[in-house]
Amino acid sequence: MRLENSTVIEQFADQGDYRRLVLHAPAIAPEVRPGQFVHMRLPAPADAILRRPFSVFRTHADMLEILYKPLGRGTRAMQRLSRGDAVGLLGPLGNGFPMPSPVTVPALVAGGYGMAALYLLARAVRRAGIVFVGGATASDILCVPEFKALGWEVRIATEDGSLGVRGLVTAPLDAWLAADLGDRRPELFACGPNPMLRAVGDRAIAGGWRAWLSVDRSMGCGVGACLTCVQKVRDPAAPDGWTWARVCREGPVFECRDIVWEDGE
Repeated sequence: MRLENSTVIEQFADQGDYRRLVLHAPAIAPEVRPGQFVHMRLPAPADAILRRPFSVFRTHADMLEILYKPLGRGTRAMQRLSRGDAVGLLGPLGNGFPMPSPVTVPALVAGGYGMAALYLLARAVRRAGIVFVGGATASDILCVPEFKALGWEVRIATEDGSLGVRGLVTAPLDAWLAADLGDRRPELFACGPNPMLRAVGDRAIAGGWRAWLSVDRSMGCGVGACLTCVQKVRDPAAPDGWTWARVCREGPVFECRDIVWEDGE
């Protein structure tokens, strides 16, 4: 984990309301592993003083790229960043995705800009697999050309049917899982809303496969001190069979069998 002042190289519009921010981060970028994140502090105004966590989409030498959507006060302030502006970065943080087993078929499952957390994994895997991406509408389907350029097959679902099949991302995933994969076993890697993660995990448990889920919780400090991002995980030694894990330190990636979901998630 390093702390550095990074400078903006460029920022540009992506699809729909999404944007990409490219930063010069020579201390952090070379150390990022798939699924890790950075905590960013913006310059003034004072209403954006808290750090924000962002998955690292891509790295190249001393640069890293972030994909985001302006939704809250902090991300709206990010739109004003321009070339040469300085931001404070803390990272790389968290435990990311493991490499797929050499005897499984890697299947990545993303909801919206969950694709950003999965790209480095796809780039690191020596054999291409399959990517399932879902969103509310076509403008929420991101990074498809980048994954295809790596040789990965991409299957798309949108809730309004504007791109790919109509429905949730689990629709094309279920069709693929139901197909005859021969003696190949899938291994799932997912990032997106928690209900999607739970659905992916349920399918893995039912099928006897491994699934690695990048859990989304609100974070304060990013280093495990504030305990605002805790997640229930199984612990046979605990009185109730579970304990708390810090998503920013022990996560954000957990194997699906370790997660204890709350009702409604």
